[in-house]
Amino acid sequence: MDLELQKFKADFFKALAHPLRIRILELLAEGSKNVNELQTIIGVEGSAVSQQLSVLRSKNIVYGIKEGNRVLYSLRDPMIVDLLQIARQIFNNHLINAISMLDKFNDDKAKESDG
Repeated sequence: MDLELQKFKADFFKALAHPLRIRILELLAEGSKNVNELQTIIGVEGSAVSQQLSVLRSKNIVYGIKEGNRVLYSLRDPMIVDLLQIARQIFNNHLINAISMLDKFNDDKAKESDG
């Protein structure tokens, strides 16, 4: 059971391991969208968006519902929104740590040149 869970997590995070897929998920977190809407907002080729949606669909992270001649994509699990927010918080924490280390480095350099 633990091995299955670890494999699921690894596959899940592999599916997220692309900047365009993350951007698509962030946009879908705001609400369902079709490929044309995603393409317009992101500013990339529709084929690139479709390719990344295909990966996300194959891992059951998003799903599509046919609406006329278009497919409307949505997040399969609303907890993805929480995951993206947590990832942003982790990024911010790393950024804050890097800034404080840089500030300390600069303070130490300033002290060296004063002394």
